[in-house]
Amino acid sequence: MGFWDKIFGEFIDVIDWLDDSDDKIVHRFERYNNEIKYGAKLTVRESQAAVFVNEGEIADVLGPGIYELETKNLPILTTLQHWDHGFNSPFKAEIYFVNLRKFTDLRWGTKNPIITRDKEFGVVRIRAFGTYEIRITDPALFVKDIVGTGGDFSVNDISDQLRNIIVARFSNVVADSNIPLLDLASRYDQLSEYISQKLKKEFAKYGIELTKFLIENISVPKAVEEAIDKRTSMGVIGDLHKYLEFQGAESLTHEGGSNIASLGASMGVGMAMADKLSKRSANSFDVKGYIPEPFEKMYYYAKDAKPVGPFNIDEISELIEDKKIDSNTLIWSSGMESWKRANKFEELESLFNLLTPPPIE
Repeated sequence: MGFWDKIFGEFIDVIDWLDDSDDKIVHRFERYNNEIKYGAKLTVRESQAAVFVNEGEIADVLGPGIYELETKNLPILTTLQHWDHGFNSPFKAEIYFVNLRKFTDLRWGTKNPIITRDKEFGVVRIRAFGTYEIRITDPALFVKDIVGTGGDFSVNDISDQLRNIIVARFSNVVADSNIPLLDLASRYDQLSEYISQKLKKEFAKYGIELTKFLIENISVPKAVEEAIDKRTSMGVIGDLHKYLEFQGAESLTHEGGSNIASLGASMGVGMAMADKLSKRSANSFDVKGYIPEPFEKMYYYAKDAKPVGPFNIDEISELIEDKKIDSNTLIWSSGMESWKRANKFEELESLFNLLTPPPIE
């Protein structure tokens, strides 16, 4: 063996990377002084790419295959090193292996509550979490902008940055969507797709493709959950008066006629309670902060081309008595497509009739 053969034998002649982890994205092939033997064997496996860096500048990118490192396989590096007529001595370069497979089941979530405004509940703090999948589509760009001069690079090294981007876009989309809080659960797929399209553009700036994005849950404070549960329960019951009448009829059927008197008394108490619940005084709560129960119909009336309210039936009656509302005043209630004059409401028509005295004969 000649002298130069002995010297060259100390340099790298086999270059490859066997990934034994589940989360490593980039591995830098380590060698003292980064010296590589001319004609060395490079093995790039499926779902890998090899990125050559020369003095901090991205040179060649090689895909899956087996290569014998020569000037023809490294055209950019050859140009940077001025190897116009080939070379047969060791050369220096950093080699980064980039994992191109999908990284799945990555988690994202809000560290702190997101403050949003809901038309029904007002200002609400919500939390959200879900999963996403990524893969590297531009190895050179990823190594240049994200990895830098570091060695091994894992998903955890970039997950915080990606999570911050996701949460920021999620907050913007939820705020701009104006989707009622009660309807968010039924819009997970729609929101996921919309947010995904926005995130793909941002991830692409780093050479990353977002292959999947899912919202698994959007949660609200306990107080809001209790309010939602209460509304759901009352929605199942429906009209409280009719519900109590039905309960009374059921009791009558099961107990027989001997308990009619006590049953009537119970029904009377129940109906009185229902009447009190449905006739809340405006003095007992703050109108602006009050959320009406599903069984209590609320009204708005038009004043100077602006809606005023909400008011329940008793408050509307007082406004009619105070002559702030007359039969031609425009009234609106939830579920209506347009405003109507007050005398077009069956429940309000009788109030105007009671206030109008009979003609004098």
